[in-house]
Amino acid sequence: MQRVLSLFQSFLNQIHMPNLRWTDVVEILILAFLIYHILLWIKNTRAWSLLKGLGVVIVFVGIAALFNMSTILWIVQHVTGIAVTAIVVLLQPELRAAMEELGQTNILSSLFNLDVTRTPEGRFSDKTIGEIVRATMQMSRVRTGALIVIEQTSPLQEYARTGIDMDALVTSQLLINIFEKNTPLHDGAVIIRNNRVVAATCYLPLSENRMDKELGTRHRAGVGLSEVTDSLTIIVSEESGEISLAYRGTLTRNISEDYLRERLVTLQNKEIQEERHARILSRKGKEKNKSADSENL
Repeated sequence: MQRVLSLFQSFLNQIHMPNLRWTDVVEILILAFLIYHILLWIKNTRAWSLLKGLGVVIVFVGIAALFNMSTILWIVQHVTGIAVTAIVVLLQPELRAAMEELGQTNILSSLFNLDVTRTPEGRFSDKTIGEIVRATMQMSRVRTGALIVIEQTSPLQEYARTGIDMDALVTSQLLINIFEKNTPLHDGAVIIRNNRVVAATCYLPLSENRMDKELGTRHRAGVGLSEVTDSLTIIVSEESGEISLAYRGTLTRNISEDYLRERLVTLQNKEIQEERHARILSRKGKEKNKSADSENL
């Protein structure tokens, strides 16, 4: 037993253990976080199929290297640079969407559970939510096709330019009249910013991902815009009257009135009464401390 312990001790002495600093731990955590999200992004895009094909090519090259196939190895050596450029070109839409999503993410807010964009009024009023829900449900009942885009933090001006400028207050009557069949403005999407309809008959980018064949151009356009922006798109099917929501590249189908209202309230990002009261009390406390400090001086 003593001999075993001595051998184990000598083995430990031979192992070189580097000095681990706190910065090394932080670096490992950052790399692990990045690798995890890169793999997650690859799995949810076309890059996953490309990665599987790339794995087949790597296995084939490994076999060529094992049997010393000089011609194949020479071709691989001179084509690698071109292949990397081709991959970047093929994945350009996915890379752009990933960079835009990274730019829209408030890292400090997500780490410390802060939301500096939250205000007492919110992005739009409660009245606007009621008007949108009322118009959506009424169009669903009579099977009037509709495509309503609600802007969040990503600017939608480039898509608004493709339509007709309106700058009108959001009302249910206005939305219903816009999407009424055989009217000049019914074709295309409506873009809402804050409490106003910015533009109508807007053209949206179509999604290139696989979708159910029963879904038409409206659904593909709604999902396509949600893949490149953080906007919320309400879609009313002309064939079935079904209401769907497109957000962050995901289509939620056959939603109810309560669910639609709940999502709009979440998107509104309104400061609730309790938060507002706590913020006012905190501000008053700071002012009181400042006045006490000045009196002591």
